Amino acid sequence: MSDALNKLIELAIAEDLDGGEDITSNSTIPLDQESTADFVTRSAGVIAGIDVAIAVLNSLGIEDVSTLVRDGDEVPAGRTILTAHGNTRKLLLAERTTLNFLTHLSGIATLTRSWVNAVAGTNCRIRDTRKTTPGWRMLEKAAVVAGGGVNHRLSLSDAALVKDNHIVAAGGVLKAFESVRSQYPGKEIEVEVDTLEQLHEVLPGKPDLILLDNMSPALCAEAVAIVAGRVKLEASGGISIETAMEYARTGVDYLAIGALTHSAKVLDIGLDLKMGN
Repeated sequence: MSDALNKLIELAIAEDLDGGEDITSNSTIPLDQESTADFVTRSAGVIAGIDVAIAVLNSLGIEDVSTLVRDGDEVPAGRTILTAHGNTRKLLLAERTTLNFLTHLSGIATLTRSWVNAVAGTNCRIRDTRKTTPGWRMLEKAAVVAGGGVNHRLSLSDAALVKDNHIVAAGGVLKAFESVRSQYPGKEIEVEVDTLEQLHEVLPGKPDLILLDNMSPALCAEAVAIVAGRVKLEASGGISIETAMEYARTGVDYLAIGALTHSAKVLDIGLDLKMGN
């Protein structure tokens, strides 16, 4: 377990206890009672966050954990995805934090899979953005991968993305691009363009990727023809799951979908407690 994940789990448990104790469990459950907890899907979807769930349980001393699915598995409602046996008080203390991770990450994986399915049969890939929950980025991006998507850069230091505000501040798209290339020659550079004129301007500089911002499918198709395979293209902005195939058929390499992480509905998963072994 990484230090970042360990700290996130500690924070979540501490937040639940708020410096006190679980007054309900401590009042109703014998100190040494043991039971089994089944984590069960209430609705169908794609699972993500299994390793995180195990880490939460382990952090509270629950070591007897069995996993019945893997991240990326598509399961129906009513499927037991994980079973844990141990002290009942600890299981119930872990319940909400474990479910918070599982339901949110599985929701992202499920939404991603729906987008991936929407462009099936094309060479276009579904890609995430940095519109992630603070502190959860690595987990959320892993959930995107579990759903069949691919990751954009993980941080601002991984690669350059010259966006509209950089272009304004630098005094032009080509000037902004050349400035990054000269200072970070070994880094991947993506450049955002709003018009085909900007595309023509930056193309001779040979960026690694060009982002077509808020362009219609017709304009994206024109851009694909102009580039003719010399640079990878990513479409972003104004794309819905209903229009995803139309964009994918233009020949762009990626669709950048911020909604994968910022608007995913949680997957309904619950904990069913069973006494004894």
